[in-house]
Amino acid sequence: MTSAVLEEALKKAALAWVSVGDGPAVGVWCLPLDGSLIVVTGPGEQFAPDLAGASRATVRLRGDNGGLIVIAEMTATRLRPGTEEWSTVAPQLAQKRLNASGTADEVVARWAETGCAVVRLTPEQDKTAPDLPADSGAAVPRPTPARNETRRPYRLHRVRGS
Repeated sequence: MTSAVLEEALKKAALAWVSVGDGPAVGVWCLPLDGSLIVVTGPGEQFAPDLAGASRATVRLRGDNGGLIVIAEMTATRLRPGTEEWSTVAPQLAQKRLNASGTADEVVARWAETGCAVVRLTPEQDKTAPDLPADSGAAVPRPTPARNETRRPYRLHRVRGS
């Protein structure tokens, strides 16, 4: 059974923080559809570690003010190409895909060919205030090669402050 807060957060969700098991929560764009969230992950798409093979995931959703309002345990179901559910859901998700190269049909075909996972996340139970954790949930940034220290630029003349 889901709460009214979760139902409203699901309707308005465009971004969710999804974690599988003890893994870190990653921000993914999603499509709210019939009380669940649809997410795509895989080659050439957003990175959601272990979501393609998971049966459960923890999803965090924000409210209108941008703060965390609900944490929900959800069942993860991978939609398979060629099924009726795939042919209904995947084109809707492809239409919402920003900056996609090609038409929605071409994007769906690419997802099927490259093995991208389209996953439906359906809520099981949720936590809302006051059951939410008291801490901010912020984590130390993960190591990445994109974060390199650089030298300060050389200045020929002294820059005067205002």
